[in-house]
Amino acid sequence: MAPRDVTVMGAGVMGLTVALACLERGARVLVIDPARPGAGASGGLVGALAPHVPEAWNDKKAFQLQALLMAPAYWQRVAAIAGIDPGYARLGRLQPAGDPTLAQARAVNAASFWQGQAVWLVEAAGAGSWQPVPPGSAMIRDTLTARIAPRRAIAALAAAVEALGGRIAQDGAAQGAVIWATGHAGLRALLPPDAPATLGGEKGQAALLAHDARDQPQLFVAGIHIVPQADGTTAIGSTTERHWTDPAATDAALDALIARARALVPALAQAPVLTRWAGIRPRWTTRGPLIGAWPERPGHYIANGGYKIGFAIAPLAAQMLADLVLTGQDDLPAAFRP
Repeated sequence: MAPRDVTVMGAGVMGLTVALACLERGARVLVIDPARPGAGASGGLVGALAPHVPEAWNDKKAFQLQALLMAPAYWQRVAAIAGIDPGYARLGRLQPAGDPTLAQARAVNAASFWQGQAVWLVEAAGAGSWQPVPPGSAMIRDTLTARIAPRRAIAALAAAVEALGGRIAQDGAAQGAVIWATGHAGLRALLPPDAPATLGGEKGQAALLAHDARDQPQLFVAGIHIVPQADGTTAIGSTTERHWTDPAATDAALDALIARARALVPALAQAPVLTRWAGIRPRWTTRGPLIGAWPERPGHYIANGGYKIGFAIAPLAAQMLADLVLTGQDDLPAAFRP
């Protein structure tokens, strides 16, 4: 049987992971992105691969769990193919416990929902400056959360796609099945013309600080992700902005986030800012991913709406979407389908 042609529109994490999955199944793959790999939200800084809280269990949380559990082997394979380290490490996360009764209930839920493959523990905070709460206060430690360096991960995925014979171009004619992984702009195109301009996406701002905590768990405190990266920097983010004027501008909202992070974590108090970033995360109206066959366009598929969990779910979503495109097997959650 001749190889199937697949064209992927968009070279963010959703587009590149599905391109790689199709290549591994023997397809011929062209990835088209008018800018460059990771030019959109996938080119951010934070890289927090963190689970939703273990309660009110649903298909989305179960899917995310499966994706997080497969991540170590997945990113190891990408690194081996590409020769580029994506900065992945599963070092866990610390966060204030808040309501102790609720925290303990979630610990019990995690023991069940997480299938014994990770834990959610309520414990006392230790000593030292790398803490999200004062020493002696209650905190949560989970062992499921991981980190990745988004830009290195995109570079690794792009290199892996090309190493397996895929082609990445800024333009070209679509061939065969077409997968639309076009981020915020793609979601906007699915909405009515008179929809408010900010629907389909949400602005986030983040920063990279010169602080080396690479072997420490990431912190989540007061809504801020603080993620030590493998290169000796620490990423913090992100703002959540439903309304904006300039999607790429960093401003006082990021200044305030940096100031809050420094006040909450003493180790960051004097850390210089290395990089500031802003972009639009693709957010569908359901807040969930939009992945599957495009009902109005036979032979076309959508891989979009990763929002804040795109890097976490993309490896698993890509495997399932590649199976759907190439064999017709559809194991994607019904809630994700366009």
